[in-house]
Amino acid sequence: MNPNPSSNLTRSREAADSRALATLKIDVIADLVCPWCWLGKRQLDDALLAVRGPTRLSWYPFRINPGVAGSGMRFRDYLASRFGDAEAFESGLEDLILAGKAEGISFRFERLSTIPDTLGAHRLLKLAEADGAALSTVAESLFRGYLEEGLDLADHDVLLELGRRTGLSAARLKRSLADETSRQLVLSQDAQIRKSGLTGVPNFLVNKRLFVIGAQSTEALVNVFDRAMFGEESDRPVSTVLH
Repeated sequence: MNPNPSSNLTRSREAADSRALATLKIDVIADLVCPWCWLGKRQLDDALLAVRGPTRLSWYPFRINPGVAGSGMRFRDYLASRFGDAEAFESGLEDLILAGKAEGISFRFERLSTIPDTLGAHRLLKLAEADGAALSTVAESLFRGYLEEGLDLADHDVLLELGRRTGLSAARLKRSLADETSRQLVLSQDAQIRKSGLTGVPNFLVNKRLFVIGAQSTEALVNVFDRAMFGEESDRPVSTVLH
């Protein structure tokens, strides 16, 4: 029998205090027209609410349709190139719609005519980060604009409107979208991520220690957060169950 039962309670309180004070640093690698990325982002939001600690988020670009012409690529052509016959991708869309409903997302794939290059959308996120805006809120606006409203994220007027909805300065956003420096920053980060060997999104790097591949459940993400900050296995690569 423990001669000092209060010591366990003291240790528990100390652990809770440490958990409350620790800062999660999460690098989100995603694209803003990717439905799985929106699902992953919603699950990340839920996981962060569950741990209730201070968090520092950074977003990094991985454009799923880079280098296309200004008008983008026809949505159905893109699906056919990625997933084969119509029956296969229609089934995939139905699965996404069901998964979206579970996260409060209403995917409206019938509104999508093209898959645009998201260079400008990522530049908007970089401006939001530089201005100290809530990146999660800005990303949410971009995801919803495309995947629910069917807006063209390659259109700078659309980006100005979506930025305005989240309180970004229209004048600063116009300058950023015309600035070659912001363009090169996104292109450079996108290229660096591709050179690392990643071929899909979303991905999450937690405290520069654990790498989560793909959209994961809230429970799985909370487990990763615990391992990254406090777990004995926090120096190991992410478990295969998260691939």
